[in-house]
Amino acid sequence: MAAVAADPAAVDAAEDREPQRKAVPGLESQRRQIKSSESGRERPLRAGESWFLVEQHWYQQWELYVQGGDQDSSTFPGCINNAKLFEDQVNWRLKKGLVEGEDYVLLPEAAWHYLVSWYGLEHGQPPIERKVVVPSSLCICCVGTPAYAPFQVVELLSIQEVEVYPVELLLVQHSDMDTPCTAQFSHTDSVDLVLRTAREQFLVSPQEETRLWVKNAEGSFERLCNTRVTVLDAALKTGQLVVMETRNKDGTWPSAQPHTTKSASEDENFQGQPGICGLTNLGNTCFMNSALQCLSNVPQLTEYFLKNRYLEELNFCNPLGMKGEIAEAYADLVKQAWSGHHRSIVPHVFKTKVGHFASQFLGYQQHDSQELLSFLLDGLHEDLNRVKKKEYVELCDAAGRPDQEVAQEAWQNHKRRNDSVIVDTFHGLFKSTLVCPDCGNVSVTFDPFCYLSVPLPVSHKRVMEVFFVSMDPRRKPEQHRLVVPKKGKISDLCVALAKHTGVSPERMMVADVFSHRFYKIYQLEESLSSILDRDDIFIYEVSGRSAIGENSREDVVLPIYLRERTPARDYNNSYYGLMLFGHPLLVSVPRDRLSWDALYHILLYRLSRYVTRPSSDDEDDGDEKDLEDKDNIPKPGHVAGGSSQDPGPEQAGPSSGVAGGSRAPVDNSAGPSHWPQRARRKHLFTLQTVNSNGTSDRSTFNEDTHGVSFSCEPGLGRREGGFLGSRAHDHLPSPPAQPYIAIDWEPEMKKRYYDEVEAEGYVKHDCVGYVLKKAPVRLQECIELFTTVETLEKENPWYCPSCKQHQLATKKLDLWMLPETLIIHLKRFSYTKFSREKLDTLVEFPIRDLDFSEFVIKPQNESAPELYKYDLIAVSNHYGGLRDGHYTTFACNKDSGQWHYFDDSSVSPVTENQIESKAAYVLFYQRQDVARRLQPQPASSDPPASLGSSSPPNSEFMDVN
Repeated sequence: MAAVAADPAAVDAAEDREPQRKAVPGLESQRRQIKSSESGRERPLRAGESWFLVEQHWYQQWELYVQGGDQDSSTFPGCINNAKLFEDQVNWRLKKGLVEGEDYVLLPEAAWHYLVSWYGLEHGQPPIERKVVVPSSLCICCVGTPAYAPFQVVELLSIQEVEVYPVELLLVQHSDMDTPCTAQFSHTDSVDLVLRTAREQFLVSPQEETRLWVKNAEGSFERLCNTRVTVLDAALKTGQLVVMETRNKDGTWPSAQPHTTKSASEDENFQGQPGICGLTNLGNTCFMNSALQCLSNVPQLTEYFLKNRYLEELNFCNPLGMKGEIAEAYADLVKQAWSGHHRSIVPHVFKTKVGHFASQFLGYQQHDSQELLSFLLDGLHEDLNRVKKKEYVELCDAAGRPDQEVAQEAWQNHKRRNDSVIVDTFHGLFKSTLVCPDCGNVSVTFDPFCYLSVPLPVSHKRVMEVFFVSMDPRRKPEQHRLVVPKKGKISDLCVALAKHTGVSPERMMVADVFSHRFYKIYQLEESLSSILDRDDIFIYEVSGRSAIGENSREDVVLPIYLRERTPARDYNNSYYGLMLFGHPLLVSVPRDRLSWDALYHILLYRLSRYVTRPSSDDEDDGDEKDLEDKDNIPKPGHVAGGSSQDPGPEQAGPSSGVAGGSRAPVDNSAGPSHWPQRARRKHLFTLQTVNSNGTSDRSTFNEDTHGVSFSCEPGLGRREGGFLGSRAHDHLPSPPAQPYIAIDWEPEMKKRYYDEVEAEGYVKHDCVGYVLKKAPVRLQECIELFTTVETLEKENPWYCPSCKQHQLATKKLDLWMLPETLIIHLKRFSYTKFSREKLDTLVEFPIRDLDFSEFVIKPQNESAPELYKYDLIAVSNHYGGLRDGHYTTFACNKDSGQWHYFDDSSVSPVTENQIESKAAYVLFYQRQDVARRLQPQPASSDPPASLGSSSPPNSEFMDVN
């Protein structure tokens, strides 16, 4: 019931009914029809039906008239006159405090119409129609009634009453808030009736879209989103202001800030091609813009929103949905983009809604367009789900039944819980076959899908860049680019390098160098997958009889670090810091010649390419290869030549990134510490035992009068893989103990004798120019790979109902039924435990006539081949790598058939031969029968020749976020 006060239309409608008088029955018959029959006033009240108020005095006069039995009596009541019930004759508002039985009687609708047809209604008076409702207090009581008292609930619900005083709302237009119109509504009336009444009152055309706002007690306005609820459920009260808002021609709402970008030459009269509208990048939101542009160019979905069919299907009560907010936000974007009045719009409101319901998209970090697309399709589906209450559906296995029967049952079960425009447009059906490897049990199920995530054929080869360090000190390190098996081992890397260098793989040791120290030294049997592309890998040539600290070998391989002593920032400048520099070394040392002096000369020989020997008479002129002179040993931590200065506590340099330790204490026992020193000898550096970080002293040297032996903990040092350093961004286990030696340089000595430029020099092997060519693949190959048999991974086993245990079953997916619009996601991003990479393989995909007939296993209708052929309508592109990138879109306009390139707020026409690229990431295909139904005569897709030069940027020059 809706009554607009002082509305002449309602009065005229009442007057129109007055002259249509039927033949007046006898007085006794009148009395029975009005009082005691099924249509009389003694009938019970029913919720939702209409009853009418009749003034008590007139009704009593009528009763006297019919009881007297004389139709010519002077007691004839005349026309129904309710004037005493109204406050005035203008707004026709009821008086306050009217009491039933004293001021008025209530008549059901049929009885009222009988009386009006027999006696008529006073000229100009509107009928006083009221609805039967359940009192709000009883509604609350019913809700609060415990579940163990169902009979009490039924009894309360049976109590009805006529709502004499309805809700009076003040209706206004957003464009004219100063002239409200009063309208009356029952608590049982829907908000949609309020909206329709406002549209009629303000003469809004059927083509215009409107929505309602209500002013609350705090003075702010709230949207009345769900128009299907009642006035009572919407908590509308008498005297509240309800504002009707009409959508602008450009798709915006007057109440919203115009999130549009306009150039100086653009005005409100701009008219462009609908759909050719950019989206402003809000900060790393190109992924969202790309997904929205693709979805906006799906014709049937866009028409669904443009024609407002979504308004009737908004599901505000779905617990899995988003209260209709995502659907409404997307509808606003579509209407603005397809209004033709914008060159670009700002999707700020939509971005806010997405972040509100999906916290992973909060902020302005870069994300994946396919992930947003998956969220958006699911959100739109639940917001527009026609199923208001989902029933429980048990999934059933085929159990030997025919595929056709099982597939139909699965699809019907899916539609019983999921029925929306998204299902109609994007959902298809898989056939999933699992086979147990033990008992051979076969499980067949049919599952719905919204898009296909197809793998790309992955090369089994991998290109790795390494630096080879020869034992020959005259040779500079060589950079090599090696092709190795992607799932190979460290030994495969050595074998590949051996082909270039001629050095046996047994004479190689592989290490990861980070921040001038060894991050890890690898075992030959370790997997190459643990090495990332960004790691600096050095492969050292060592003696064929060497191992780190291994007692059974004749040679020992020592990890060598280079450090420079630098003045530390201290008040008295008495402390010194030691800072790592240069590249570390792995040096083979004969065990039987292992002494400090021998080690010094061996290292001097290994550094001879970039370390100059002293040449004056008072400096060392001996042969660096002479390892027999035991009188010239530089004691660890001391400068040879008699200096006994203790440098004090060791401190890390400002850029070393390691923690400080302490120097080794002076050993006063007999041995190398008390061997005589020749003052004429001038050693360039000192040697110091350190830990794997190159800082703290280990004190694991056993010194005697004959040499130095190394003591290693059991199980360590045998070409063992282990994390020897630490990276700030990794969490690593404690490093194992190893015999490490640091070459410590005084700044002046390093400056005179150490050539930093030569030390950093390296040469590139011819193989560095090698590029692993990736042959293009056809989209059909990706689909074939998607439908091939695979074995489940250990992390995702299948429970076999026959074996009663989890099994690594074989699984095969087949396409049974395809949707109207097929989304194909190319899985370009590969993630493993140790590595992540983007596959930039060129996938060749057809623009037209993509034929799926060979992939669909459902019995096909040969008379309708267009049911299996698809045409491309949109492509989401990704340029760049894993850490940074940029998303754009190619899309075909549904009205013109012209292809355009959408790069955030920029839009330019393109030709079809520009669409296929290595950047293609998500493909949108439309079935040909749907395309013909929606667009019988598509226009040419080629742009004018003058616009053909507007092409998307090459991925090599693409700006990234």
